[in-house]
Amino acid sequence: MAASPKPRRASSATSTRSHGLMSIGEVLEHINSEFPEVRASKVRFLEERGLITPARTAAGYRKYTQADVDRLRFILALQRDQFLPLKVIKDYLDAIDAGKRPESLPGGLRLEPRSVSQQLAQEISGHNRPMTRAELQGMCGASDELMKTLEAYRLIWPDETGRYNDYSLKVARAAATLAEFGFEPRHLRPFRIAADRELGMVQQATSGLGQHDGGVSKERALEAAREITQACLSLHAGVVSAEIADMDD
Repeated sequence: MAASPKPRRASSATSTRSHGLMSIGEVLEHINSEFPEVRASKVRFLEERGLITPARTAAGYRKYTQADVDRLRFILALQRDQFLPLKVIKDYLDAIDAGKRPESLPGGLRLEPRSVSQQLAQEISGHNRPMTRAELQGMCGASDELMKTLEAYRLIWPDETGRYNDYSLKVARAAATLAEFGFEPRHLRPFRIAADRELGMVQQATSGLGQHDGGVSKERALEAAREITQACLSLHAGVVSAEIADMDD
C-alpha cells in the first residue's frame, strides 16, 4: 500500500483535489509508480487525440476526475503491455462510452476503464516485473540452446541491469512453442531479418514526425510507429491465414 502523500500548500490555480478533482501534475503523481516515464506532454497528446476529455476551469486549467485517471491508466497499460495503436483503443472506448458491448480487444481482453484498478496486473497482459535470465527461462520453458540462440540473434536482450522484460518473455514463449513443432534454433534467424526490415520501413515512414521540439511531436511519431506495426502484423497474419485456408482445398 502506497504511503500517503505529504501535505502540500493549496494553489488556487491547480490544487483541486479537495473537491475530487486533480491538476495534470497531480495526475502524474497519482500514476507515477506504474508509469514513471509518462509526462504531461503524453497526457496532452491523448487529449488531442480525443481519448481523454478533462474539464476546464474558466482560466483554462485542466481538471481531472478519478474516472479520468482510471481511463488514463487503462490507455497507458494497453499501449505498454499490448502495443496497441490509439485508434484501436479509442474505438473500443468510444463503443463503451456509447453504452455498447464492443468486441474484445486483440488478445481476447474485455475490460472497461473503471475495472483497471482491480484487474490491471492480472488481465491486461500479466505484466511482470523485470526478470533474470533464469526466471525468464523458467517461465517460458526454453532450453539453454534456444536461449543462447534468441540472444545471439537479438530476438531477446537484457536491459542495463541484466534483466528481461515482457517482450522478451513473449518472444521466448513463442520460440519454445515453435521448438515443440520441430523448429530448430537456426530457423529463428529469418524472424530477426524480417523484423529488421519492418523496423527500417517504420523508421523511414516516421523519420520526420519526431524531429520538432516538444514531447507531443515525439508522441505522434511513436503512435504512427504503433499503427504501422499493427498494420504490418495484420497484413502478415492475413496473407498467411489465407494460404493456410487454401490448404483445405
